[in-house]
Amino acid sequence: MPQLESAVNLRRRYNDIQLMISCGDMPSVYLEYITSTLNVPLFYVCGNHDERYEENPPGGENLHRRVITHGGLTFTGLEGSMRYNSNKLQYSENEMLWMVMRMGLGLRLRRKQTGYGVDVLVTHSPPRGIHDRTDLPHTGFKAMLRFMEWYRPRYMLHGHVHTYDRRDTVQTQYQDTCIININPVTVLEIDPV
Repeated sequence: MPQLESAVNLRRRYNDIQLMISCGDMPSVYLEYITSTLNVPLFYVCGNHDERYEENPPGGENLHRRVITHGGLTFTGLEGSMRYNSNKLQYSENEMLWMVMRMGLGLRLRRKQTGYGVDVLVTHSPPRGIHDRTDLPHTGFKAMLRFMEWYRPRYMLHGHVHTYDRRDTVQTQYQDTCIININPVTVLEIDPV
């Protein structure tokens, strides 16, 4: 993508961006280049290929199992993909469900107050049956469906599944949540409620 390679093009095309979100599997150095060029904060989750983040994390906030507020919006995240080998950024369905359940108390309280447990859920993998694939590494998590049912995020942003074909569905409504596959680049305008 030429518009993401040149600092001049980045500043010209994305001069009004206020926050950058990475859904994983991006080199730290590349994320740092974009955020420093645009002079914006970075929120991210790790993808299944981001083991090097342990030694060299990108400058920014790792959203995994955390809730962070920025610009009047709340963000949380869940890293990794379905387990298909011994990589530690991969999880079984039960492990992911356990993480979703452990986030419950704070998100349920917020949902009672605002109608949404969180504004934006950022994940690497998609939910099961929505934007996922049939091969094990790209199978989505049922636990993501539970997250949306229980905590009602306004948006779910995910990566992991590449969209080489323009006919691929990249935006789907599931109950109260707009799910977006951000590959390769998506600009999103979200107003605080």
